[in-house]
Amino acid sequence: MKKLIVLLLMGCLGNLAWAGEQKKDVSDRLQMASDVLTQMASAPDKGIPEEVLQNAKCIAVVPHLLKGGFIFGGKHGRGMATCRTENGWSAPAFISVGGGSAGLQIGVEGVDLIMLIMNDKGMQHLLSSKFQISGEGSAAAGPVGRHASAGTDWKMETEMLTYSRSKGIFAGLTLEGAVVQQDSDSTTSVYGRDVAFSSVLQGKVATPDIARVFMKAVADAAHKAREQEAREGNNK
Repeated sequence: MKKLIVLLLMGCLGNLAWAGEQKKDVSDRLQMASDVLTQMASAPDKGIPEEVLQNAKCIAVVPHLLKGGFIFGGKHGRGMATCRTENGWSAPAFISVGGGSAGLQIGVEGVDLIMLIMNDKGMQHLLSSKFQISGEGSAAAGPVGRHASAGTDWKMETEMLTYSRSKGIFAGLTLEGAVVQQDSDSTTSVYGRDVAFSSVLQGKVATPDIARVFMKAVADAAHKAREQEAREGNNK
């Protein structure tokens, strides 16, 4: 009987330790994602155009996405997404990005990934909890600079614009073939249960305290983009 009690206590302590480590990992990831967005908003000449950010329906950030490998290339990372709602930005829904491609590739590189969902079709894909980035119009490397080129079709057909940041430089990133899905472990560690992905992104779940630093970075980035766009509109 004593052995059983000891085993049960060890199991409980082990679960608590795992939960604590998982939550710290999520907290660190939220902070890293916040830093990426903050730095993006403060470098408009080299980063994401204000009008693109201003028109995005959802923002997803995957800090330190690992890509590359020996013989077989691949991409994998964890991050979070938030969408615009009638009451502001939704609480973050946690995502994982994975996918591979055959080819001679040597080395591993960590990049910060930003995905901007630009239309209702792209938003529906994100709300589905799991989708593959593929096909024409599904995703495109986003334009970089203070303004989006008038020749791009980001306002028309493209569901998602993707960006990477490596060594402080923003650039478009191709993610065709990658799978974006809900990160259930992170969701459970933050919300206490595996809450439905769509419920979070539609604003039906309150923002937890652990995510407030990320949500502030999102709000600040969107606000700066809106202010800049308004300023330049008044100068015309």
